[in-house]
Amino acid sequence: MINRFSSAMDYLQCYQKAGKIASEVRETARNTNYIGRRLLDICNTLENKIKLLGGLPAFPVNVSLNDVAAHYTAEPYDETEVKDGDVLKIDIGVQIDGYIADTAVTVCYDAKYDALVRASEAALAEAVRYATANARVSEIGKVIESTISKFGFKPIQNLSGHSLEQYTIHAGKSIPNIRTIGPSFGLSENQAYAIEPFVTTKNGHGVVFEGKTRNIFAIRSRKPSKDKKADSILEAIWNTYKTLPFAARWLMDSYEASEVQRSINILIAKKNVHTYPILVETQGQVVTQSEHTIIPKIDHVDIITR
Repeated sequence: MINRFSSAMDYLQCYQKAGKIASEVRETARNTNYIGRRLLDICNTLENKIKLLGGLPAFPVNVSLNDVAAHYTAEPYDETEVKDGDVLKIDIGVQIDGYIADTAVTVCYDAKYDALVRASEAALAEAVRYATANARVSEIGKVIESTISKFGFKPIQNLSGHSLEQYTIHAGKSIPNIRTIGPSFGLSENQAYAIEPFVTTKNGHGVVFEGKTRNIFAIRSRKPSKDKKADSILEAIWNTYKTLPFAARWLMDSYEASEVQRSINILIAKKNVHTYPILVETQGQVVTQSEHTIIPKIDHVDIITR
């Protein structure tokens, strides 16, 4: 969707710039040995690189380990370290004027998971090739599932890709990772979409559930909570992030940790803020992820995070 204050050229340029930054940061992550590194340091380093390259994080860098498929970011004082047998999904979002490039890579140092990583990458590559304007998302899901099945693995059936709009990561349209039956829709030309296959082992259910950890947040309402400090923090969040997700650690430079936690709890209770729970494979099986953001054209696919 085009911002009413921007021309079509403006918004496409924003996507291209965001995509260029996101791809550079992703490749930095892909080629870095994180064994022994804290998740907190990984998040801070990658988020700082986004800023140094001229963008802003569209959401906190996700660093989801092993059976956690998505939505884990480092806590403010997180001491969790990457071990040599871990499978680490690094999900990166970059925004320019609210226009978002979303991309992910799985980093792993244990050869027994190499095929699982390749399956997600191959599924993404095949799906992207197919995703020109007017391509049916049901067919994209079929391509993803078929590719993953050839490796002997399972797609995560209740996770999907999604449309993107200004300041909105999940903009209402889903791109399935499995073949679907029933109504479908075609991809729109010049609309941004994220395609992101998630893969698990043959012993997994291919389904995720919501875990107890919830450390990524986003504003739902700006209605006053009637708590002075919480309302002050709410306004600061809005001024900086709008409706995009944020992490508590992002607020620590301006507020005491106790103030942040208390205010977030109040804002959640008052329904000003909603949370993103971690998503965990139901059988505790390892999950891999790959992701690109694309802008479909009639005769080709513009992969802005190539």
